[in-house]
Amino acid sequence: MIRSAIFILFLFNLSFNSFSQQKEAYVIFNSKGKKVSYKQMEKAILQKKFVFFGELHNDAIAHWLQYELLTSLYKKHQKNLIAGSEMYERNQQFFINQYLKGEINQKQLMDTTKLWSNFETDYLPMLDYAKENSIPWIATNTVRKYASLVYKKGRLALDSLSDEEKRLFAPADFPVDLTLSQYDNLLKEFAHAGENFVYAQAIKDATMGESIVKSLNENSVFYHINGSYHSDFKQGIMWYVNYYGKFEYDEMISISTVNQNSLKKLDKAYRGKADFIICTPETMTKTH
Repeated sequence: MIRSAIFILFLFNLSFNSFSQQKEAYVIFNSKGKKVSYKQMEKAILQKKFVFFGELHNDAIAHWLQYELLTSLYKKHQKNLIAGSEMYERNQQFFINQYLKGEINQKQLMDTTKLWSNFETDYLPMLDYAKENSIPWIATNTVRKYASLVYKKGRLALDSLSDEEKRLFAPADFPVDLTLSQYDNLLKEFAHAGENFVYAQAIKDATMGESIVKSLNENSVFYHINGSYHSDFKQGIMWYVNYYGKFEYDEMISISTVNQNSLKKLDKAYRGKADFIICTPETMTKTH
């Protein structure tokens, strides 16, 4: 009897050790670097009016979790949920709407508007879920050429554009706080490019922030997908949602995505980047 019990205990320990040694695909940390579960993150997110999911554009785990959170948000908020993303620009809104209404198919959407190279693998599943459940999807970003114009010629170059073109980005007098750490870092890292480099980033942030605010109804909940830099440290888009809509930061929640060699603990440099930081191995398969 004793031998049997010892043998069973041996098998249990062997099984436990084998399980514990399996590689993790991702770990979620809170802003202070403490490990949390997906359910804990999901519970917190479902309480907020604005959810910003900052991704690494080629991270497969981030794209999967984006989809999962979209389904959770819809189950709770139903018709009050609005989604949007950096990946679609304002001049693409008409075609996005056509697709969501079933007026054009996937091939027609891809033929009529320029989409990111990883659209089919990473963003189409979410757009299809929105289509199936009548979730509005907002093309929040400015057209790339206007950010390029600001970088090359400065903000004053926007004044010469037509009224029709000006509807494709935030008002040209959008404020830029160069003391924000994200913009300050850009100034230091790309000192040779000057302030225009930061303004080119800011016109994207401002346009996305204004797009979000303009889309809201009284009871709306907004889920936004963007590159991490656009919402890290509650700056970028989040700053402009506060500016244009006077929404408080406690109504917003953010996620950032990072890669590390080891998932045992979060690197100090990543602490505070967001309310939740999704950490994946550097060797994780990339989508493009």
